[in-house]
Amino acid sequence: MQKQPIKVAVVSDVACPWCYVGKRRLESALEQWKGAPVEVTWHPFQLDPTIPQTGYDRDTYLTNKFGDLERTQAMTDRLTQVGAEEGITFNFGDKWLAVNTLPLHQLLHVAGAEGFKDQLKERFLKAYFDENLHLNDTEVLIKVMQEFNWAAEKTTRILNDDSIAYAVKQEIAHYQQGGVTGVPFFIINDQYGISSAQPVEVFLEAFARVSPMQVVGEGDSCGTEGC
Repeated sequence: MQKQPIKVAVVSDVACPWCYVGKRRLESALEQWKGAPVEVTWHPFQLDPTIPQTGYDRDTYLTNKFGDLERTQAMTDRLTQVGAEEGITFNFGDKWLAVNTLPLHQLLHVAGAEGFKDQLKERFLKAYFDENLHLNDTEVLIKVMQEFNWAAEKTTRILNDDSIAYAVKQEIAHYQQGGVTGVPFFIINDQYGISSAQPVEVFLEAFARVSPMQVVGEGDSCGTEGC
């Protein structure tokens, strides 16, 4: 008997460092899980849709968000340590730029239809937090998408497509209306919500809760239609 897959919907934003950590921990859980197959889908969220197209440099963004730079040092130090434990390099250097992520979600939206959303999500996270690429620059995005064999014209067309932007905004609104106010947020089989980058064990416990019972043997028995 084929097991029904466990479905995991991940709501996240490229601009969220804990989404990067959560992605790694989910991947570790999937490596350890021995039960029913798991299907992961990625869904958009914007932590700050008000960021202008020009973006904010590191100091401006952190000051606006947290009040002062000294207050953020402990946070970035912790993220750097946790990231290293998960194989992630967080680089909060002076070249880091906070950007409006709607255009990135537009590219991810189409990548999902073409079957490589997970890979592109990983690439954007690395570009944003490790390589400090300025992902509000169309030329930078063209180069990234060329790694996935997209022509410059295709990338530009998707970035300028208001209908795709609208679809992304509608999907974000759907999850906000469903109660998602922070990310990462993991929805397991539409039954369990896991908020934030939880330890691997939390994912494994959730998988076990929704996993179908495994039938280890077949034999004589009675059913609803008789014996």
